[in-house]
Amino acid sequence: MNETSATVAETVKAKSDRKTLILPLLIICIGTGWLLTTLGIVPNINWIWTLGLAGIGILSFAVSGIDKSTVLTGPFFIIASCLSVLRQTGRITLDVEVPILVIVMGCLLLVARSKKIPMPDWMVLEEKQQPAK
Repeated sequence: MNETSATVAETVKAKSDRKTLILPLLIICIGTGWLLTTLGIVPNINWIWTLGLAGIGILSFAVSGIDKSTVLTGPFFIIASCLSVLRQTGRITLDVEVPILVIVMGCLLLVARSKKIPMPDWMVLEEKQQPAK
């Protein structure tokens, strides 16, 4: 096996290992919401919705790593989760939450334009290999 094949195999294995994080992280999120409700710390929150949003944000990084796509989706869903808690506890209204999310999306789109942030693997076109002469 040559060096390129070994690198590809390691990359595939690393991505496979990241995908096995989904179930444990999901279970941790559900357990956390359940515990917070049971202890009466924040009983009036729809934890399925709130932790679902946060879980999507965290899982986007866990599964795909950091790229232009996850820099947009990860923080957006995490911030949406936090704003959801604020709305459900009466600290902000939906009329405030939605414009904040629109502003956050615009800011994240600007950040994702950075040349330092790589393109997602599913968007990168593979170079055609030149036949040996």
